[in-house]
Amino acid sequence: MGRRRATGTGRRRSRGPVIAVCLALSLCLLVTGGVFFLVGRVSDALNDWSPPSGPTTEPQAGTIETPPHDQLTGPPDRSEVTAAETDPEASEDPGADEQHTPQPSALRADGDWVEQVAEATTIPSRAMEGYASAQLVMAEQQPSCQLSWPTLAGIGMVESRHGTYAGGELGPDGTTTVDVIGIPLDGTNNTQAIPDTDGGEYDGDTQWDRAIGPMQFIPGTWARWGVSLEGGDSDPHNIDDAALSAARYLCAEGRDLTDAADWESAILEYNRSREYVNDVLAYAHAYADASA
Repeated sequence: MGRRRATGTGRRRSRGPVIAVCLALSLCLLVTGGVFFLVGRVSDALNDWSPPSGPTTEPQAGTIETPPHDQLTGPPDRSEVTAAETDPEASEDPGADEQHTPQPSALRADGDWVEQVAEATTIPSRAMEGYASAQLVMAEQQPSCQLSWPTLAGIGMVESRHGTYAGGELGPDGTTTVDVIGIPLDGTNNTQAIPDTDGGEYDGDTQWDRAIGPMQFIPGTWARWGVSLEGGDSDPHNIDDAALSAARYLCAEGRDLTDAADWESAILEYNRSREYVNDVLAYAHAYADASA
């Protein structure tokens, strides 16, 4: 009797774990089924989802669709510029005791041409005037370089969105309404450490140099290459002066900018980055194609 009771108690106890396991399995099946149900609902929702649609917005000034980098093997063909008509009276030789300065009418692109190309390329017209005028000057002073404005425009776009990066714009005289000044060149953020060279005159920093103006010159480089389009003191924050100075910098060392190797060398001199070269090249092609 005692053994049987003991045996009976053992059997009842042995069924306890089995029941617990069954309950756990049942719970797991319920949870798993719920998960599959939810996953199915989520999958259906994702399959039915589509991005919200709304009215398209006009691209911001200076934006243009660029061709893929892997489709570009060299600079675009040279673009021509229509020059403004020269005032015959202004072109007369000055007297021997008069200081000769370039006449603006001989250096500027034609206003109608500028507006037409600016609209086609989305480049602000005042920036377009600066790039094109620089081409006219270089065609006269250094024709072997064969510099073309789309290259300057490509640099201007990548460097400062044609002088608008800081939230301002180019004023009627070509000077940025808000100075475009880069980060301190202190060796951080993948920059070269360049201690101050201009006493903060251009960049407001007396400890480190910073890139300045719509074409983002380093003050030391500006001191060597900076020139004014119309004579007088040069200003890196003025698109006319900055574009012409950039043109002189690119054309140094006898480069021919219609030659792929020379063009690439010039842009690498401006910024030693393969990505930078590719971006400038893409914009140069886009601007040249849009203006053709």
